[in-house]
Amino acid sequence: MKTRIAKVIADSGFASRREAERLIKNGQVTVNGETVITPVHFIDDSDEIKISGKVINKKPELEIFAFHKPINTVTTTSDPQKRKTIYDCIPKEYRNLKYIGRLDYKTTGLLLLTNNGEAARKLTLPESNIPRVYIATVKKMPSADISPALNGITVDGITYKPMKINIISYNTLRVEVTEGKKNEVRIVLKACGYPVIKLHRVSFGPVKLGKLPVSRIEKLPQKTIDELLKTL
Repeated sequence: MKTRIAKVIADSGFASRREAERLIKNGQVTVNGETVITPVHFIDDSDEIKISGKVINKKPELEIFAFHKPINTVTTTSDPQKRKTIYDCIPKEYRNLKYIGRLDYKTTGLLLLTNNGEAARKLTLPESNIPRVYIATVKKMPSADISPALNGITVDGITYKPMKINIISYNTLRVEVTEGKKNEVRIVLKACGYPVIKLHRVSFGPVKLGKLPVSRIEKLPQKTIDELLKTL
């Protein structure tokens, strides 16, 4: 089976897809000794890829990392608005990792990263049904009613699955979702009369944030990775 070369480079962990395309356009990538000039170039497992003369490992061992995302950071490799990204917060050697899903600019807590693009894609598919748990600090409005979130709700034409919600205190909720749609928790809680003031993710499947310090990244043990992959 042949695959686009930019994807293979990204999956190797050497560079992001965008960076891989830049390297190709700059003439730094060869396949079997021949310079590749377009990212629309397909290869298979028998082909040898070199970047600036260095052979890349096309199938590295799967690694997944837990990262404690700080507030006011963007989950992206670069931001047109020049805001701080998650990659500005982690050591240089981890900057080729791919994020598994996103946390928005103001949301803090557990974000997973991996060296395998295919694993990142599968772990974020809605059908994976992986539970994500958040602690939400909210403002309770006079008309607040949490039941639509518990039963499933449609907001602006988008339907959200039922959430599991436990009321910890007057303005603190524990929210569990499985879909992972963009800004899902904030949108649904606001529609129910509980606009979110702070949002913090504490778990993703079997992976717990625990006491991992803010902006710290650490590799997950193989046992935890195996547990996470079992959910697929």
